[in-house]
Amino acid sequence: MASVRTSENIPGIAERFAGTGSRVTNTVAVPVNNSILAECMEVLIPTEELPEDRGMLYLYPIGDNQFCLHLCYLEYLETNDDEAVIYSIRFLPSFFNQFPADVLMANQPFRLDETTDQQFTVCAQARALLKQLTQESVAATPLIRSLHRMDAATHLLRRALETISAPFEASQVPACRFLAFEGEREKIAAAMTILQQNTDQPHTIKELSRKVAMNECYLKKGFKALTGKTIHEYQQELRITRAKTLLKEQGRSVTDVAHELGYSSISHFSTAFKKVTGMKPCELLA
Repeated sequence: MASVRTSENIPGIAERFAGTGSRVTNTVAVPVNNSILAECMEVLIPTEELPEDRGMLYLYPIGDNQFCLHLCYLEYLETNDDEAVIYSIRFLPSFFNQFPADVLMANQPFRLDETTDQQFTVCAQARALLKQLTQESVAATPLIRSLHRMDAATHLLRRALETISAPFEASQVPACRFLAFEGEREKIAAAMTILQQNTDQPHTIKELSRKVAMNECYLKKGFKALTGKTIHEYQQELRITRAKTLLKEQGRSVTDVAHELGYSSISHFSTAFKKVTGMKPCELLA
């Protein structure tokens, strides 16, 4: 995709989202459709700032039952600590016109008629969807390419709304009232990040609770409330997703992949793989 300037507000987005002094070095438009505008911005961030990878949802009412919703994601590049990418996805009023008003206004974690912003955790699934949104598609026609990206964008919106909604729902449960505090939710998010970054080094709950400075019982309950999965289930899904990449895209052997991901035996790896995917590793290779 060609590098182009697509938004007059790009410098504002970078500084508001990535910190004061952040500078956009390149912007690439990601064509979706007339109701969803997306772009990918390469950003330099001052080393004293360096915020964590994160997602933000911004809502801007622009008239009666008319509003624009903006998703932003910050992800660092592996090549340099101060270089990052901001993914920007705008859902215009025309996107929301396809939904009845009562559906839009019901049971939201924020009011749609008031300007608001909400931070949320970027999960492994969201990262995969961002790649799907921005990668060059081999689809045969422009329409199929557009549908492919529209699917990724709307799925990202759903994941963001579900993630934002989770703390509100969880805080109503007596056993998880501690999740009403942002600091406690941040510890859960930190645990998720640790698991995402260490698929080859499985963590016990005890190790994870020590790293995020949280009681083991609270960590287990809070993790389940915010993600819908146990720590073990979440960790297994991350490892198996990584295994599928190593097997299918890199052509690694089952033995090598099981060893790299820290499984005690090929049999253990095969059982875990089948539980998540419904097939054995060798069947994927076949």
